[in-house]
Amino acid sequence: MREAAPAGQAELAPGVLGELRSLTQALIAARPDAGEEHARFMALGQRGIGVPEDELASWLGGATVLVTGGTGCIGSTLMAQVARRRPRRLVSVSRGLTGGWPLVDGAEYARADIRDAGRLGAVFDEVRPDVVFHVAAQRDPGLAELEVHRTVTTNVLGTRQVVAAAEESGAAHVVFASTGKALRPYSREVYTASKRAAEWLVADAAGRGRASYAAARFTHVVDNSIIRRRLVDWCQGGVIRLHAADIVFYAQSALESAQLLLRAGLGARRGTLWTHAITDLGWPVGLLDLALGALGAARSETPIYFSGYDPGYESMAFPGLYDPMTAGDVSPLLSAFEAAVAEPSDGRPTDAFPVRFGGGHQPAAPLPALQEACDGGDGAAVREALDDLSWWLLDAMLRMSSPGTLRRVVALTEPFECELSPAYRRILAAVRRCGVAS
Repeated sequence: MREAAPAGQAELAPGVLGELRSLTQALIAARPDAGEEHARFMALGQRGIGVPEDELASWLGGATVLVTGGTGCIGSTLMAQVARRRPRRLVSVSRGLTGGWPLVDGAEYARADIRDAGRLGAVFDEVRPDVVFHVAAQRDPGLAELEVHRTVTTNVLGTRQVVAAAEESGAAHVVFASTGKALRPYSREVYTASKRAAEWLVADAAGRGRASYAAARFTHVVDNSIIRRRLVDWCQGGVIRLHAADIVFYAQSALESAQLLLRAGLGARRGTLWTHAITDLGWPVGLLDLALGALGAARSETPIYFSGYDPGYESMAFPGLYDPMTAGDVSPLLSAFEAAVAEPSDGRPTDAFPVRFGGGHQPAAPLPALQEACDGGDGAAVREALDDLSWWLLDAMLRMSSPGTLRRVVALTEPFECELSPAYRRILAAVRRCGVAS
């Protein structure tokens, strides 16, 4: 299939499509277990992790709770979970309805874009929440590369405004929905970089001690799966475009995500942001088998094309990102830097680690530059300003890492040094430099 259609082609000739169609059907026949992988992926949407009911009832019962993005997939699931604990008042604030997710009886639904500080502040001033769950975000990595300005103003500056509004309205607890992609110490990808910057802003707010903060990292959520939606559309006609044949990814359900946010909120602390992730996400899903299973279920003859990696997706992880010594013991959504300081789960279904950046709690020099670029509205300028902030955050994170952790990451990375991209070489140089300084 790779020989018939090399990667990187925007259009495929009819003859090539015909050959790919025939080869795809042969591949379906050769991999009869693909249907089981597709079924396993869909079944993950029913999975949950459970929560301590007495603690939740004590925390949320009679409280005023505000959820940003409460009309989306995870947000609506979280709203339903919170409603079960009988809050005094439950309010969603979002730009509007998203994807037809169910509304919760008795809840209130306010309209405001988190990028609109005035309107957002007015909602917070009226609600005066005790607990804030910040779920609103631009979540599509591919779309983030096309809509750079919208992604950064939502995920970075919008998060800063939610934090400010929560503090000004006197909220006691703030819980932030992050992403597993934020485990990367540096990324050029707009979505990843924006959510990592958001984690830093929330960690900075936690350091001020005005409220208790926590964060939760999600991986691929089955219920609102971008991949699944694209596969369903492609099976109706066209071409299934996969980046590569060997991609695997972890997945979780919207229910697990909502329950993770609740557990994170129970673990919120003043002074430090603790980020939580599910320890055991099960066996990762094979993308190729998922696609073949979807084709088989739809009885579709749509061809598969291995198109190569689109902007917004990395083809190779930084070699020092994971430590084999902790594999299976901590969540795969924690990097080697984070696993080294994670709390042991002690039978709980989640892991937590403190998010720490060096340099105190003063805004970084690159942040005003990012704000200025966003004010100018130029996507290219926003991308470059975000990249500058990302490199600053890498150094700030490395300054808080122990010498032993830095040496371990260097040892894991050096065998692959000749294969590293320029960006990964720069990461390795920064790790070495901080290791020497330590």
